[in-house]
Amino acid sequence: MNILVLGSGGREHTFAYQLAKSSRCKNLFVAPGNAGTAAIATNINLSVTDFAAIKQCVVDNNINMVVVGPEDPLVQGIVDYFASTPELQEVQIIGPSQKGALLEGSKERAKEFMMAHNIPTAGYASFTPETLAAGKQFLETLKAPYVLKADGLAAGKGVLIIQDLDQAKASLEEMLAGQFGAASNTVVIEEFLDGIELSVFVLTDGKNYKVLPTAKDYKRIGEGDKGLNTGGMGAISPVPFADDVLMQKIEQRIVIPTVEGLQKENIDYKGFVFIGLIKVGDEPFVIEYNVRMGDPETEVVLPRIKTDLVAVFEATYKQTLDNFTF
Repeated sequence: MNILVLGSGGREHTFAYQLAKSSRCKNLFVAPGNAGTAAIATNINLSVTDFAAIKQCVVDNNINMVVVGPEDPLVQGIVDYFASTPELQEVQIIGPSQKGALLEGSKERAKEFMMAHNIPTAGYASFTPETLAAGKQFLETLKAPYVLKADGLAAGKGVLIIQDLDQAKASLEEMLAGQFGAASNTVVIEEFLDGIELSVFVLTDGKNYKVLPTAKDYKRIGEGDKGLNTGGMGAISPVPFADDVLMQKIEQRIVIPTVEGLQKENIDYKGFVFIGLIKVGDEPFVIEYNVRMGDPETEVVLPRIKTDLVAVFEATYKQTLDNFTF
């Protein structure tokens, strides 16, 4: 089949590298791609959020499958666009619907989902410019450090962890005044959880799921992890402390309730759930959801999956993922 990967980073290069290995892959395209993808696929220069151009690309190149790499097109509803466009309805697109993508598109929505389905996470409250004073009062009820998150997409940079209360109040005011653009029109303030982070990746077809290899990325810039958060400085897999006991807790308390929650809320979801976790003592808590694979985590997770990735994605789209063993 002919396959299109949307995106331009190391994540998309890794997808392309793994997909190109499959005997099921006839022609491989990446849009817009990068110098690395150009060596193994045909790059097409278009924006991942220009749905009309993507439609034309799919039609012109007789594309059978589309793998969506980044979050922006998912949050903007590319899966719904394919479902509602007659020429694209038979194309196997891997990713959640816009309603499902809101788990990443809105930190507040993600928190509401976790609370509704009894998924362990930090205590929180959300604030807007109109409730700035209440936000400052809420900060006074917490102990340092203070965690402030832009509600919307901020390219992995919308989270501040601040030690000083007065600085946290000032930062809340700056965020609500547009520090991260529209992404911080609403700010989620969270209780700080002290522990070690890891990432768990789940592939679901909306009914069945598979837990993929774990990874741990390193977000803070500079030596000693002392700087500001970035989109990710690098990653390792497997995670040394993710033993069988911890993974069983994660699956029972977090993965299963998440997949069942999607079903209960009738959310069309055929793609990745990237669960950002923190291990506090011996217990796992969810920090955030992402609705796609991570970059750089994809670079260390996908090479550990030996199953034909095209076949896996076909099963995801057709809701027969339970037939696969990774």
